[in-house]
Amino acid sequence: MDKVKQTPTLIKKGAEASLYLAHWHGREAIVKKRLPKKYRPSRLDERIRTYRTAHEPQLLHEAKKAGVPTPLIYLVDVKNATIVMEFIAGKQLKQLLGKVSRTQRRSLCLKVGDLIGKLHEHSIVHGDLTTSNMILDSEGRIFFVDFGLGEKTEELEARAVDLHLMRRALQSTHFTFADECFEAVMEGYGRVLSAKTAREVSEKIREIERRGRYVDERKV
Repeated sequence: MDKVKQTPTLIKKGAEASLYLAHWHGREAIVKKRLPKKYRPSRLDERIRTYRTAHEPQLLHEAKKAGVPTPLIYLVDVKNATIVMEFIAGKQLKQLLGKVSRTQRRSLCLKVGDLIGKLHEHSIVHGDLTTSNMILDSEGRIFFVDFGLGEKTEELEARAVDLHLMRRALQSTHFTFADECFEAVMEGYGRVLSAKTAREVSEKIREIERRGRYVDERKV
């Protein structure tokens, strides 16, 4: 970590890790550090942080091979649960979707669906699909970031949960046009995977939503 120059600037403190903006060999970089969680037994906490620190760069690499833009990895420091990666200059989709035209919004969401389809086609589940984790750069590419909760799996349930979380995120952050956005996401998704697979995933999403409503009703 001696190659990180100047004092890193904290830009995000999340539940899973903290992100810092720093300089790495003369270029801007993101330093992602997983700090110990006091509520977990120390040995379990160390295993979780070590695993996620080693696993996330692998998923980022696999996603890139699948055709999904992701940050370059500069350094993986498993001992200190730290990753140094490329800083992606651009705007989060969270910041953009409410400021662009309906046509542009649909185009962006179609592309997001296409990229999610490529991930799932290669057995990659992101684990935290939100518009905060999608960055549009100056060349029109949408980068997916933060694969810390991701996994490799071909399970239908995992794919559906991934997209269900995407839908929930849209409803929470972009509620006025969430439905049209998610429809475009699923349309783009269906262009990558087979129509049969896309239909099965959609049916599983509806099943997950019914389960959620049932649990909520039981709580009343």
